Amino acid sequence: MLDYLGLEEDITDEERLIRDTAREFVDEQVRPDIGEHFENGTFPKELIPEMGEMGFYAPNLEGYGSPNVSETAYGLLMQELEACDSGLRSMASVQGALVMYPIHAYGSEEQKEEWLPKLGAGDAVGCFGLTEPEHGSNPTAMETYAERDADGYVLNGSKTWITNSPIADVAIVWARDRSSDDTPVRGFLVETDRDGVSTNKITEKLSLRASITGEIGLNDVHVPEENVLPGVSGMKGPLSCLTQARFGIAWGAVGAARDCFETARQYATDREQFGGPIGRFQLQQEKLAEMATQISLAQLLVYRLTELKERSDLRPQHVSMAKRNNVRMAREQSKVAREMLGGNGITTDYSPMRHLSNMETVYTYEGTHDIHTLILGEDLTGIAAYE
Repeated sequence: MLDYLGLEEDITDEERLIRDTAREFVDEQVRPDIGEHFENGTFPKELIPEMGEMGFYAPNLEGYGSPNVSETAYGLLMQELEACDSGLRSMASVQGALVMYPIHAYGSEEQKEEWLPKLGAGDAVGCFGLTEPEHGSNPTAMETYAERDADGYVLNGSKTWITNSPIADVAIVWARDRSSDDTPVRGFLVETDRDGVSTNKITEKLSLRASITGEIGLNDVHVPEENVLPGVSGMKGPLSCLTQARFGIAWGAVGAARDCFETARQYATDREQFGGPIGRFQLQQEKLAEMATQISLAQLLVYRLTELKERSDLRPQHVSMAKRNNVRMAREQSKVAREMLGGNGITTDYSPMRHLSNMETVYTYEGTHDIHTLILGEDLTGIAAYE
C-alpha cells in the first residue's frame, strides 16, 4: 500500500497488528460485497458484533472494556475501514467518537457501566443527535428542547441526517434545557424504544449509500434524571465530540484516497491500449505522481495531528485544517482515479467512483468544507466571518 515517505516504518508492533487486522477484516469480510451494498443502499449489519469483538469501537478510550490503544492505532484503524468504504468508517466513528466518547467523558459512573461495554462489544448501537432540519452548520440555533417534569425531562424536537439512527438502541440527543434561565445545551441518553421516539430511515441517497442514515423524532419523550450527561453543559459537549470524530475522518479520507490510487495504479499496469500498458504514457504517470504526492502530504498532516493529540496539544482548529484538506484531497484524487479507469470506472467493480460519491457526503458532514475554512480564517485573523 502507498506509504511513499515510509511513515509506517515507525509505528509500533501493536499499531501494525491493528492496521493489519483491520485490513484483513475488510478484505475478507466486507470488500467482496461492498459494491452490492452500495448499489442496494444497505449496510452489512451482521458485521456489527464482529467489529465489536475486534475492538473497532473507540479502542482509544480507557477502561470499561476498551483497550486504550494509541491515537496512531486508532487513526490507522479509521484509515483501513474507509479504504473499504466511508459507510463502514462512519458506523465505527459514530459508535466510538460520537456516542461512547461523550458517555466516557461526561457520563455518570452508572451510565458508563451500563452503556460502554455493550456499545464497545457491538451488542448495542448508538447514534448522535445534533443536526436538525433547519440547523446544520449553525447547531447553536437548535430548536430541540427539554423541560423538567416530576422526575426527569420531557424532550421535543427533531434531528436529521443521523447515522445509525434506524438501528440504534440509544441516541445521544443534544437539546436546550428550557428549565434553566440561560437554556444551556445538555446531553441526554435517549433509548430509542421510549414512547414518542421515532427513527425513520432516509432513503434515495446518491452518496454514502452503504450506510444507514435516518432521523430522530421526539414527541413528548420522557427521560429520567439519570439519563442526563452530568459532566458537561453548553456547546462544548457536542463540539468536543465532533472534534474526536473529525480526527478519525481526517485519517479515514487518506484511506479512501489510497484505495483509489492503488486501484488506478493496478489498472494502469494491467490495461493495454496501443500495444502496451496505459501506465507507460506520460499523462497517466503524471496523474499517479500527483495523486501519490497529495496522499503523502495528507498522511504527513494526520501523523502530525496525532502527535499533537497524544501530548494533549491538539486544538479543534488543527482538526478543522486536517478534515478540510484531507477530504478535499480524497474528493479530488478519487475523481482522477475514476478518469484513469475510463468506462470501466463507472461500475461497482471498481472502487474510485464509489469513493468519489461518498466523499460528497464526507465533504459536507461534520462541518462543511466552507465552515472549516471559516473556522481557520477566524483562528488566523481573530475575526469571525460567519457572525
